[in-house]
Amino acid sequence: MLYFITGGAGFIGANFIHYMFNKYKDKITIVNIDNLTYAGDEKNLKNIDSVSKDGQYFFEKIDICNNEMIERLFHKYRPDYVINFAAESHVDRSIKTPQKFLQTNILGTQVLLDASLKYGVKRYHQVSTDEVYGSLTDVNDFFTETTLLDPSSPYSASKASADLICQAYYRTYQLPITISRCSNNYGPYQHQEKLIPMIIHKIIERKRIPIYGDGLNVRDWLYVEDHCSALDIILHQGEDNQIYNIGANNEKTNIDVTLCLINQVREILSINDGHLEKLIEFVEDRKGHDRRYAVDSNKLKTSFNWSATVDFNEGIKRTVHWYLKRLHLI
Repeated sequence: MLYFITGGAGFIGANFIHYMFNKYKDKITIVNIDNLTYAGDEKNLKNIDSVSKDGQYFFEKIDICNNEMIERLFHKYRPDYVINFAAESHVDRSIKTPQKFLQTNILGTQVLLDASLKYGVKRYHQVSTDEVYGSLTDVNDFFTETTLLDPSSPYSASKASADLICQAYYRTYQLPITISRCSNNYGPYQHQEKLIPMIIHKIIERKRIPIYGDGLNVRDWLYVEDHCSALDIILHQGEDNQIYNIGANNEKTNIDVTLCLINQVREILSINDGHLEKLIEFVEDRKGHDRRYAVDSNKLKTSFNWSATVDFNEGIKRTVHWYLKRLHLI
C-alpha cells in the first residue's frame, strides 16, 4: 500500500511515519509531503533509513495549497491512502495572523480532497482536533462525536471548516473519508513553541515560564504514540464518513503539567534546586481561551477495542527524557 502523509515532517506526522514503518516494515511505501514551514523539520525523520528500505520512503517539499503540484504528485504516485496532518496549528499565531490558517487548513484540505477524488483513493483521513467543539464548563461533561461545533479561535474555526468540507465531499461525491478529533498530544518531535517543550526549555535555561491566566485551564493529554495507533486503526478499519474522538482520560491543568515537568527534569538531571517553581509566571490570558477540553473516546473503544496505553506519568517521563537527550544533557 502507498500512503500520502501530508505534514509528515511535523510533530504528529513524523511520529506517525515512524510508527507505520516500525509496524508494517517492508509492506508499505510512504510519500511525505511537507512544505517545511517553521514547524516542519526533516531532522524529525533523520533515522527513517533504519526502518525503511530503498524505494519505501520519498520526501516531497510542496505546499498542499499548490493545486498543480499536488495534482502532479497524485498522478506520479497514485496513492492508496491519504492522511492529512498538514496544518497551521498554533492558536496564538492564528489570533495574530488568521489568514494563513484559513488558507492552509481549509483551502489546502480542498486541494487534497479534489485530487483524492480524481485518483480514487481508498480513504482520505482528516486529522482534526477537539478544539472544534469549543469549551466545556461542567466538569462531568465530555465532547462526543455528535457535540455541536463551537470553535473559539481562527485555528479551531479553520479545522472545523475543513471537517465540514470533508463530510461534504462524502455526501456529494461519495469520497471515502474519515475524521479524527484528538485531545492535546505530547511526546517527541514537538515544536518548541508548544506548552510542554517550551516549559522544558525554560526550566533548562532558568527562564521565566509564562502560564496563561490562573493556570487552571484543563486539557486531556494524549501520548503521541497512542494517537498514532488509533489513526492506524481508523485508517484501515474505520467506516466511511465517520468521526472518531481520540482521548486518553488524562485531564490536567496547565499548572499541574508545569509542576510535573519541573519534578521530572529535577529527577532525571539530579538537580538539587528547590527554586525552580519560582520560574512560573502567570501572564495575561489568551484571547478566547477555552477553559476545558475532554473527549469521550467510547466510539473508538467499543468499535475497535482501542484505548490509550501510556499513562501521563510514564508519558511525561519519556517525553522529558527525549528532549533532554536531544539537548545533549543526558
